[in-house]
Amino acid sequence: MAATTPSVFAATTGGMHGRGAHHAVFVQTDNPAGNQVVAYHRAEDGQLTRTDTYDTGGLGGVLEGSVADHLASQGSLTYDERHALLYAVNAGSDTVTVFAVDGDRLVRRQVIASGGRFPVSVAVHGDAVYVLNALDGGSIQGFVVTDGHLESRADRHRCLGLDPNATPQFTHTPGQVGFTGDGSKLVVTTKAGGNSLEVFDLDRSGAPAQSPVVTTQPDTVPFGFVEHGEHDILLTQAGPNAVATVRIHGDGTATQLAAVATGQSATCWITAAGGFRYASNAGSSTLSGFRVDEHGRLTPLGNTPTGPGTVDSAASEGGHFLYVQTGVNGGLDSFRVNTDGSLTALGSETVPDAAGGEGIVAF
Repeated sequence: MAATTPSVFAATTGGMHGRGAHHAVFVQTDNPAGNQVVAYHRAEDGQLTRTDTYDTGGLGGVLEGSVADHLASQGSLTYDERHALLYAVNAGSDTVTVFAVDGDRLVRRQVIASGGRFPVSVAVHGDAVYVLNALDGGSIQGFVVTDGHLESRADRHRCLGLDPNATPQFTHTPGQVGFTGDGSKLVVTTKAGGNSLEVFDLDRSGAPAQSPVVTTQPDTVPFGFVEHGEHDILLTQAGPNAVATVRIHGDGTATQLAAVATGQSATCWITAAGGFRYASNAGSSTLSGFRVDEHGRLTPLGNTPTGPGTVDSAASEGGHFLYVQTGVNGGLDSFRVNTDGSLTALGSETVPDAAGGEGIVAF
């Protein structure tokens, strides 16, 4: 692998200067015939109006065995606030698309090789970006943001060592890559392929250790997570259908501090909305709400029904509205987040060509 992988595609940005996202929701279709990002304008009352559709220049992908969640991952569409960029994975063509963002508008800047097969998740901290590739045993590939583009770094590629032949793919591939809150560690969930958290220590330049510290959580199927403070994460566990508070220690080991069951089926995704957290339960088509305190203690708030196949979700700035993809029919459900954490339904959209799609960000 060369020190810098050349872009597969680069586009001019026209008059856009990357002023950043606001009053918008972006949804990825993951369509195998041609991946797209569909843009919605968010009104002050949370209602959505579809404004445009943007080709990524790549293809969506479908993991074997998947129904509502073809990527079986969290973080497949990721916003980089510092650089006003949106990163979209093209799992079917092994690339990542970089868009410049201005309000609810996008301009495609680049399509670059993901450094592996079937990219499913992107994480960003400062100028460092990491892409999680799901197939061939899993891998991470590191990039650096330079002048609004990604530059691939050969010294930031690491293999995860999962069984490349394990089936079904959608349960035995890695689920998410993400940073701890302080940016010192990179965390990868392995789902049923490893039932583990693989934690890479990062040096000051953002380069990962040669190998991760692996903490096994037997039968938990760790899937998605959000950071909580500098060292903790709130993690969904599809095995027991629970949300767990996990401490990532300085040596890379992980300790589960607490867990609360949702009582639902296929608890896989989680989103922060102010002081609340919402887990998506694909098998029961519900959202499980939790109040979270500064120590990561979770108080259940009950379940809210959605369209069929609840998958990825995102909250607007301030956490006042929650937007949820429902993968069976390619739906997008909108909710107002009330002061007690309960959710009020605002309506639902059908995202064109997005059945089984994942990837959403909101502002």
